[in-house]
Amino acid sequence: MDTLSNFITYYNYLIFYYFIVIITIYIILNVLSFATLYKYTRKVKFVELKDVFRLRNYKPITVIVPAYNEENCIVENVKSLLQLEYPDYQLIVVNDGSTDQTLSELIKNFQLKNVSFSPYYEINSNPIKDVYLSPTFPKLVVIDKDNYGKADSINAAINISKNPLITVIDADSILERDCLLKIARPFTENENIVAVGGIVRIANGCKINHGYIEEVGLSKSWLARFQVVEYLRAFLFGRIGFDVLNSILIISGAFSCFKRDALISVGGFLSGSIGEDMEIVVRMHKELRKKNPKVRITFIPDPVCWTEVPETLKTLKSQRIRWQKGTMDSIRLHKDMFMNPKYKWLGMVVFPYYVIFEVFGPFIEITGYIVFVISLLLDKVPLNFAIAFFTVAFLYGVVLSTLAVCLEELTFKRYANAKHLIILMVTALFENFGYRQMTAYWRFKGFIEYLFGRRTWGKMEKKGFNNKDTKIIRTGYETK
Repeated sequence: MDTLSNFITYYNYLIFYYFIVIITIYIILNVLSFATLYKYTRKVKFVELKDVFRLRNYKPITVIVPAYNEENCIVENVKSLLQLEYPDYQLIVVNDGSTDQTLSELIKNFQLKNVSFSPYYEINSNPIKDVYLSPTFPKLVVIDKDNYGKADSINAAINISKNPLITVIDADSILERDCLLKIARPFTENENIVAVGGIVRIANGCKINHGYIEEVGLSKSWLARFQVVEYLRAFLFGRIGFDVLNSILIISGAFSCFKRDALISVGGFLSGSIGEDMEIVVRMHKELRKKNPKVRITFIPDPVCWTEVPETLKTLKSQRIRWQKGTMDSIRLHKDMFMNPKYKWLGMVVFPYYVIFEVFGPFIEITGYIVFVISLLLDKVPLNFAIAFFTVAFLYGVVLSTLAVCLEELTFKRYANAKHLIILMVTALFENFGYRQMTAYWRFKGFIEYLFGRRTWGKMEKKGFNNKDTKIIRTGYETK
């Protein structure tokens, strides 16, 4: 009994110090993010992007769109991508062995013709079956291949690509028209930058017309609203804060841009990886810094990619379990970076942060709840202390989420409607009642499944970008 009692006491101390440390880290990230965003918004406020690209040596871009069973949205999205503002870009859509009408819809709507084409095969990818070009849309290239996954699809397109910059987006995502101008600008300013990530925002509830966001709105689903606040917090605080330290470990797979030669030098995306978007970033840090310590992977908050998020518990659960597995997989594959001083902030601070708070965090949180309840039942923790602790934890979560909404309003003001801002503030309050605990449990489940060898993708169900209530169920890719 004494052993159990001591264990409970020490575990409560562990949870307490865990909480103190993570609060400290988030406060530091918030301060860094506020300062960085203030400087960034002042810097870009008066920049005329088109003039920048007329004066500088811009780099041509290839936009790669891996597509698996995307027949419901692929045509409209390709049409919108063909109208992006950029001096010189190519659009490569990869049909990754879809079992629906994705390929036939593309052929029919864009008058595609099968052509003879020899890929470079500078990185490993499975064979390409066919390459299609359109006499009507010269920017468009469509690749048809057997289903080997998203990473292999991207690699196949890189082997076809002719341009020095590679942008990867999800087939069901929507880019704002000036996205390429914005995301390519850092490459013209700093030759050491090898990858840039843009911000991902929630399209649920927005008015969408022919692949463009006509009016920013909020979904009626509270589950989607919780995710709006969650995404603002993750991008505006987390990624900007780590960017200051040149230690970003993930730029969203839904929208990111890379130097092609940097991708080739590290062997491209890792086929079979659960979280290929995080794994490629970690590997680029690891391999490219050996050759050039000044290599930088960065995040900028103004190029916007709009994406659909789950509105059912079943789909959200599947997504969060997969995200947890992807994080653990990437950390495991590059565990030699842990506390490695040659990677500086990345090795000594950020990588340990991910190990402790992202990999083991769900386990500590869920078991902490259990031990805390046992402690109350056994009178190991005073009731007034427990109430005070949970009150502080709750208030801190509310403050953090509210700050994210305020920061959005002070900088980019995408939610100009006062009603939407009030809803987001209320959402920031109520997400702490159940939503956070629920997602922590799903991450815990992903942690356990990964440990016991269940390392599969799972499926995503999405409604599709329409303004109707009809539910379209697909099993396409989904990324962070």
